[in-house]
Amino acid sequence: MGKVLTIAQQKGGAGKTTLAVNLAVEFVRRGLTVAVLDTDPQGSLGRWFLARRARLEEAGMEFSTASAWGVGYECEKLRKLVDIVIVDTPPKVDADLRPALREADLVLVPVAESMVDLWATDGVFDLVGREGRRALIVMNRGKAGSRLGAEVFAAAGLVGAVAAARLGSRVAYARSLGEGASVVETRGPGAVEVAALAEEVLGLLG
Repeated sequence: MGKVLTIAQQKGGAGKTTLAVNLAVEFVRRGLTVAVLDTDPQGSLGRWFLARRARLEEAGMEFSTASAWGVGYECEKLRKLVDIVIVDTPPKVDADLRPALREADLVLVPVAESMVDLWATDGVFDLVGREGRRALIVMNRGKAGSRLGAEVFAAAGLVGAVAAARLGSRVAYARSLGEGASVVETRGPGAVEVAALAEEVLGLLG
């Protein structure tokens, strides 16, 4: 049975879809089978998938969508087909998020270099705790050597576990997303960052 990786954060623009697509491509690059599940009505993950399929003819992974009540069914089905299911969730924290958390073997919570983003994790961690799941904060859009970044990173450690790997503030993330691609397919620093995060996540998933 495959593992489920749920990406959740109630603040919009935190980088959930960026994490989903880049980890998905990195896992495939490592020889794992992957499915991405879009539960966000905005459909950004689905649009990326379609753009990727149009560009490459074969996206290299499975894709599905579900509303909140259908997440359990879709995850059950996809677990039987692939090694890892990545669930992208809407930017909100309410009862609708609980099914995606309930299915998760690990929850990733992206936090940009901002205390506001960090404050927005409170509701996610409350629900994660209620569902008895593990969560990992991923620092996103950081600037190397930034004093604010160091402060947010330290404060995040008081909220929950924080990934050692961080994603930088790079145009390549946004540009590749719009092209149905990922930074993994470049030789830039973003590819190194995603590889390091993937290694950490796989270690936690066992």
